Amino acid sequence: MPRTEDARIIRGQLVRSATSTAANYRSACRAQSPRAFVAKLSISIEEADETLLWLKLALKVGLVKAAEVKPLAQEADEIVRILVASRSTMRAKLEKADAHQ
Repeated sequence: MPRTEDARIIRGQLVRSATSTAANYRSACRAQSPRAFVAKLSISIEEADETLLWLKLALKVGLVKAAEVKPLAQEADEIVRILVASRSTMRAKLEKADAHQ
């Protein structure tokens, strides 16, 4: 990204959301209960999706080239999909366990 104020702001937001995705996923993996896992994983999903937003915004306003962003955006989208699938699996297990009680 260029060394402009706009790029600095988007770059900062991008770094924060991307690192928050990882930090919250790590926290989810250490959750003390399945419900806490789902809650923490939900935060990680939000942050991963926000990362995707900042990548797309940087492209839209011309701060980066499509060739630079496309593989990163694709990976961010895959991460969102993986996390959503994991959360769905855990929610289904929780619902099943609740139904048996």
